[in-house]
Amino acid sequence: MNLLLLGRGKTGSLVAEVARQRGHTTQVVGSKENPACAALTPDKLQAIDIVLDFTTPQVVLAHIDACVRAGKNVVVGTTGWYAEIERVQNLVMQCNTGFLYAANFSMGVNLFLDIARASAPALQHGYIGQIFERHHVHKKDAPSGTALAIQRTISEALADQSGKEKHPNLEITSFREGEVLGMHEIVYESEADRIYLCHDAKSRQGFAKGAVRAAEWLQGRKGFYDFKDVWRVL
Repeated sequence: MNLLLLGRGKTGSLVAEVARQRGHTTQVVGSKENPACAALTPDKLQAIDIVLDFTTPQVVLAHIDACVRAGKNVVVGTTGWYAEIERVQNLVMQCNTGFLYAANFSMGVNLFLDIARASAPALQHGYIGQIFERHHVHKKDAPSGTALAIQRTISEALADQSGKEKHPNLEITSFREGEVLGMHEIVYESEADRIYLCHDAKSRQGFAKGAVRAAEWLQGRKGFYDFKDVWRVL
């Protein structure tokens, strides 16, 4: 495939490297080369199969809008834009393109979300829950998109089990320190004991591999997808 990667950060650069290793032609564009979406015109995107975005919450919506309107499939790993998710979904359906997003493309994190879902009944048996997340000092959003996904997963699991529409969300505590790649922890505590569930990223490799495999899966598809719904088939 011909891939266009938006973002020259550490994760984006690794995604580009993994894509090339898997035989894809990859062009990387940073913010200086893409002011006001100058690199995302229909003419410049003509030869591109899929665009992958790993930029910032401040610019990602403009990127999505330009690429979708140009008829290009898009994979988004940037977080911090989910308040606009319904509008983006409507745009994708109107333009008949393919779109796939995730708070985290790591297979391990998505397994962890399944574990989080299974752990939700603890809150119905006298446990109090909290979510802790730690990332490097350069991360721009807090709480992390992954922490919010954990919070949402547990809340939805409780709603499914009880039949109620809404459940109180677990409190999220965020830390920004050093060069921590990403640690997410769920803690359940009762008078009798304490339960720790933790995912600790050792490198960005898992995230990058998942993102490239997501792009491969999205090729030729139309529709709006969340990585949590497709990662098992990759």
